[in-house]
Amino acid sequence: MGFLTSPALSETGYVVLDRHDQAGDPAEWHDLEYVGWRSSGITRFAPLASHAGDVECNGFWNHTPPRTDKDGVWIASQVAKAPTLQARALEPGANVGRCRVIELQPNTYADAIYNLHQDDNNRLNTEGTGWVVRAWLNLTDDPDSLLILRSDRFDPTTEIRLPLHAGSRIIVDTQRFWHAVWHRGSEPRYSLICSWTSGPELDAYLAAGHADPHPASVDLPASLVADAQAEMHRRIEERRQAFEAHGIVMEPTESLYS
Repeated sequence: MGFLTSPALSETGYVVLDRHDQAGDPAEWHDLEYVGWRSSGITRFAPLASHAGDVECNGFWNHTPPRTDKDGVWIASQVAKAPTLQARALEPGANVGRCRVIELQPNTYADAIYNLHQDDNNRLNTEGTGWVVRAWLNLTDDPDSLLILRSDRFDPTTEIRLPLHAGSRIIVDTQRFWHAVWHRGSEPRYSLICSWTSGPELDAYLAAGHADPHPASVDLPASLVADAQAEMHRRIEERRQAFEAHGIVMEPTESLYS
């Protein structure tokens, strides 16, 4: 039967929308309650919607009752401080699952490559219903910072690099891509991240935002990419050896590094 998916994402798996003019929006993310949660480097998250309306970030499938990344419960104490951010999350009219603001400290390109990861938003999702995708709505102006997408974690030729200006709106099938952010700034970066369910509401939102499946990707020096690749493999191998010293076999296997 399959899942309901957005045609705008079918070709490349990601789109960039027109930038949101947030000049008049309040900086509500500064007032939120943040909790620690591992992502693309040194991060904290301020959840706006969670499994049961608590200030926590765990996957909905790790709760009782478990469910897929849909039907997030708004956290009253958080949305009271950030009604504008909640309105932006609700703007498409699509079902909202997890919704939170991420705070990312400055990092390096090598850090970002090492931290590439895939999401698992559709665990427990039911065929015939909408596929869950992820939206990044950048809140701070970080034009030199890049959202990095790879269809193959270990192949830099598959890499797409998208700049993160204030108001940037990027929608990605994050189960299709390995992703992380290289934040080249002196202050933390803030972005609103929403899990949205595909369907006619999201399709209309993407069309209204002139969704572009072929945005320009930022070029990087080949030497920088090669050095980051080497550092990623070095760190993975170091982690593998540390775990195996305690009898824990890590994946990928050693053959990856030969």
